[in-house]
Amino acid sequence: MTNTPTPHIGAQYGEIAETVIMAGDPLRAQFMAERFLENPVQFNKVRGMLGFTGYRDGKRVSVMGHGMGMPSLGIYTYELYNFYDVKTIIRVGSAGSIHPDLHVGSLVIAEGACTNSNYASQYELPGTFAPIADFSLLRDAADTCDRLGYTYRVGNVLSSDTFYTENPQNDKWMKMGVLAVEMEVAALYMNAARSGNRALAICTISDHILTGEATTAEERQTTFTKMMDVAFSLL
Repeated sequence: MTNTPTPHIGAQYGEIAETVIMAGDPLRAQFMAERFLENPVQFNKVRGMLGFTGYRDGKRVSVMGHGMGMPSLGIYTYELYNFYDVKTIIRVGSAGSIHPDLHVGSLVIAEGACTNSNYASQYELPGTFAPIADFSLLRDAADTCDRLGYTYRVGNVLSSDTFYTENPQNDKWMKMGVLAVEMEVAALYMNAARSGNRALAICTISDHILTGEATTAEERQTTFTKMMDVAFSLL
């Protein structure tokens, strides 16, 4: 395939599996490769965005970082879907809770993603697009959480273009039932929809915007394994 390697991914066509589990932090991708994969082989180190392909219970799967924010994730997932024939992308990441009963360590399975981003304007749609997850992946993820006894909620997240926000107005999103704030899911779901492929995001609550609960960077990198258990169960 003439479009690979891409400007951002150094892999040759065929070196990436049809299912890719992605994390914002490339070191989290490396952690997943070392913890979950058999015989992982690195396929990317361009810009430090590490990617590996290996096997899990006999099934071929890749893991890769996607960086922070929708522009970064948008580039990597676009190239994976459109140039490497990836069919399924599962994001595992962190999110800040804006729900009073959703505490640090709990999981959020993103059924849909609201956003304050202008990402969808590229499609020139005559209205507002609602980015949603693949239902079969979502259903299986919820079933896995039930089976493993993990605390979780399914619902809407807010994909924000800003981390440091001048006027967050989280109360307005809370009134609409939004569970948590993160920075990538809406773009992932839009790229999946546009390419005719599947996507799901599973997030671990890393901090609580209302109560001040928080975790460290090291904890976010190496201890948020429940969402990874769920993601790898979907292969």
